[in-house]
Amino acid sequence: MRLRTTFCSAVAALSALALLTACGGDAQTTSTTSGKPLVGVDYPRSDTDFWNSYIKYTPEAAKELGLSLKTTNSQNDVAKLTANAQTFISQGVKGVAMAPQDTAAVAPTLSQLEAKKIPVVTVDTRPDTGKVYMVVRADNRAYGEKACQYLGTKLGGKGKVVMLQGGLDSINGRDRTEAFNECMKKNYPDVTVFGEATNWDGAVAAQKLQTRLTQHPDIKGVYMQSSFALSGTLQVLKQKDLLVGPQDKKHVFVVSNDGIPEELKSIAEGKIDATVSQPADQYAKYALYYLKAAIDGKTFAPGRTDHDSTIIKVRDGVLEDQLSAPLVTADGGTYGGVASVKSDSTSLWGNNLG
Repeated sequence: MRLRTTFCSAVAALSALALLTACGGDAQTTSTTSGKPLVGVDYPRSDTDFWNSYIKYTPEAAKELGLSLKTTNSQNDVAKLTANAQTFISQGVKGVAMAPQDTAAVAPTLSQLEAKKIPVVTVDTRPDTGKVYMVVRADNRAYGEKACQYLGTKLGGKGKVVMLQGGLDSINGRDRTEAFNECMKKNYPDVTVFGEATNWDGAVAAQKLQTRLTQHPDIKGVYMQSSFALSGTLQVLKQKDLLVGPQDKKHVFVVSNDGIPEELKSIAEGKIDATVSQPADQYAKYALYYLKAAIDGKTFAPGRTDHDSTIIKVRDGVLEDQLSAPLVTADGGTYGGVASVKSDSTSLWGNNLG
C-alpha cells in the first residue's frame, strides 16, 4: 500500500512492534529515566463498552510501540479535559492523545498544547478549530450512509424510521445525522425520518423512542448512532411486543454504530440487524503510532496507507486518517451497494476481546 510520508521506516516500525517493550499502565517513570518517550492519553469516558474497550487496548499499544504512558479520564467534561492537559504538561509528556466529546470547546486546550510544542492526536473526534498532528477516526459520514442504505433496502424504500442522534455538539453526531438524512432524501424519499436528539444518553433515547412508537406504531426502523442506546432500545421494543425475529412481520429493523460484543451477539440472535464496527483497537494503536511519529519528527501527506485507510486533508494544519469501519450484518450481504461483514467474523474486534 502507499503511505506518502517522509517516515520511510513506518512499515518496518509497525512490523517490529512485538520486539519492543515498555512500561505499561500507570508507570511513574518519565522519558528521561526510562529511555522511552512519555505520552499522555486522556480517556473521554468509561461508561460505555466501546470506550472501555479502547481503554483496554491503549496500554497494550503503548507497550508494543515502546512508549511510557500516563492516563487520565475527562468523563465527558471539557473542563476536566483542560485540567488533565495541564497535568500532562507538568508531567513532561512529549505528546497527547485525546478524544474530545465537545469538539468546539476544546480549541483553547489545543492552543495551549501547541504553545508548549506538544503534538496532539485526537481519536474518534475531530476538533472544529485548532491544529492537531493527526486525527485518527473512521469516516463518520459513512456511518450514516451505511445505516441509511441498509434500512432503506430492508424497508423497500418506504416507511418510517427513528434516528436516535448523538450529541450535535460533536462532529460525530453532526456527520452521522447529516449523512443519514441526505442519503434518505436522495435515495429513499418515501422514508420518513424522525430525528431525536439524545446527547449520547441512553435513558433519553429510550424515552424518545417509546414516545415515537406510541405516536407512530407503524415505525419499522431505528438508527442508533452508537451502542449507548442499545439496551434501552431493546427494552422499549420488548415492552411494545416488537422484539421479534426478522422473519416476523412485526419486526423493527435496528442499525447501530460501534461493533461492541453485545451488538454482535444481538445481531446473531435477531434482536438487531446491523451495526457499523468502529475500530476501538485500531483507534488505540494508531493514536499512539502517530504520537510516536510526531515525537520522531515525521510528517505525513494525504493518500492511501498501508493499513487499509486513507489520510485526507481536512483543513490547513489538520490531517485525518480515516480507518476502515465495515457494515456488519447476520448474512454478510450487500445492501444498497454497501458490502457487509458477517457478525461472527473473527476480523471484527468485538469478537476478539479476551
